[in-house]
Amino acid sequence: MPSEVNSSDPLIEAKGLVKTFPGADAPISVLDGVDFSLRVGESASIRGESGCGKSTLLNVLSGLETADGGELRWAGQKVSGLSLSSLAAKRASRIGFVFQAYYLAPELNALENVLLAARIAGRLDRETRERGVALLEKVGLGERIRHSSTKLSGGERQRVAVARALINDPEMILADEPTGNLDETTADAVMDLLLEMTTGIGKSLVLVTHNAKFSERTEKQYVLHLGKMN
Repeated sequence: MPSEVNSSDPLIEAKGLVKTFPGADAPISVLDGVDFSLRVGESASIRGESGCGKSTLLNVLSGLETADGGELRWAGQKVSGLSLSSLAAKRASRIGFVFQAYYLAPELNALENVLLAARIAGRLDRETRERGVALLEKVGLGERIRHSSTKLSGGERQRVAVARALINDPEMILADEPTGNLDETTADAVMDLLLEMTTGIGKSLVLVTHNAKFSERTEKQYVLHLGKMN
């Protein structure tokens, strides 16, 4: 999908994001005036201690959660002004997700899991099926296309998840601890693949990770602490 924004303009831009959750004695501030921007083809990592709000920030940036304050724009358009159906459609076309827990459907094989994102977006056709096969081949699973996801190793499942995130040809991938369930060698291989399949071909990447080594491989590095991002 051709990008709708100039490479010099933000693909995603957040200003002053605020998010709180109810606490036993007082509201808990998870995001306290967070600013963030990413341009086409850029990569950024977000680190922080467990429970600091990294996943919440990703959810807000993707429109899965609504901030209590601040402003979020995708390609210059205010997200708050979109209807739920328009928001869902734009998210499906703009953003792909990779999660720590893979979230593959156990009753589906590798290809069917990759195509699931296209099916949800209403884009499942012959061309998309061919793209799914090509993506699995590119992530090194050409011989495992018809294998049940339950028969795949952790590293193979995450490769399927990367292919699934790319099936709708999004401009940006949001990856939430994508190597957290993998051993060191497999994690290195998945990180190599993630960078190759995103910034390596001009897509943007937002990586949430506790791994300092992986964080250093992105162009921008942020740390979220006590609701602030530095």
